[in-house]
Amino acid sequence: MKPVVKKATPAAIAVLRQATAIAPSRLKVSDGLLPSKAHQSQNPNSDHNTGLAVDLTHDPKHGIDCVDIFQKLKEDKRDKYLIFKGKIWSKEREAEGDREYTGSNKHNKHLHISINDGAGKDTSPWFWWLNQPKVTNQVKAILIPSPSKKTYKTEVCTCCKVHASNPTS
Repeated sequence: MKPVVKKATPAAIAVLRQATAIAPSRLKVSDGLLPSKAHQSQNPNSDHNTGLAVDLTHDPKHGIDCVDIFQKLKEDKRDKYLIFKGKIWSKEREAEGDREYTGSNKHNKHLHISINDGAGKDTSPWFWWLNQPKVTNQVKAILIPSPSKKTYKTEVCTCCKVHASNPTS
């Protein structure tokens, strides 16, 4: 069983914050970072236990279309694997493309992103192909409370000038 950490990595937190900054009205009902007790029992080796995984709610109506995100994030070096709509893609088995996901949760309502071990502190933009958020939306993303489903301790984000602890240029 992977040890369960008390807080998610900055990279995982950045996914949710950046999505909210881009689409402030997006639904967050399936967002998640750290696992519940039930999830820990069902999936003792989940990357959620280590803080290196994030669930992002699929909400195309409000600007977060996980169909598109699932495809585009395959280009991101930080990704270990992605699960969405009964499909799994992993960097390790990239040549095989999308494979059938055989787990009990097909991830129809959210995209699961597992982050490589060495990328937990990398908060650079996760959605580089989408329009950059307005400064006011970036500030709102900081102020929005954490999802009630799975709580996490917020960290300082370095994805942009507004969030950065040491802004550059």
